[in-house]
Amino acid sequence: MKSTLSNWLVSYDKLIDTLQAGFVPLLLLFCRLWVAWVFFNSGLTKIASWDSTLYLFELEYQVPILPWELAAYMGTAAELILPVFVALGLFTRPMAAVLFVFNIIAVVSYPLLWEKGFYDHQLWGLMILVVVVWGPGPISADKVIRSQIK
Repeated sequence: MKSTLSNWLVSYDKLIDTLQAGFVPLLLLFCRLWVAWVFFNSGLTKIASWDSTLYLFELEYQVPILPWELAAYMGTAAELILPVFVALGLFTRPMAAVLFVFNIIAVVSYPLLWEKGFYDHQLWGLMILVVVVWGPGPISADKVIRSQIK
């Protein structure tokens, strides 16, 4: 009995290791690309209607500490620059960490998000956190650069 259970556990562990070897890199890539797409598109929308963006930052968003015009420029720049790094997997952990903080600031600054998009921001925050904790995975510029250095 003990031998059968032991053999079953060894086989199970091998199966899990095989699944993780193929699944985890794809999960990390999916998280990076999804979040990058969402935030980059938001930045493009802000640029496409810049007057509306300035209006929202002046009258709707309540970004703490920063003047509204500086917040508009910095927020738009963050949405256009950080996702590129995250999608490529370049300097992934620090860029994803900054994007995570940016996501929190977006939720805090815009009261209507509590009614409309709060759950989306929770999901994106979780996806960003996965990338911060586990890194970009093997399908990333970080991995390619590290392999060239070694």
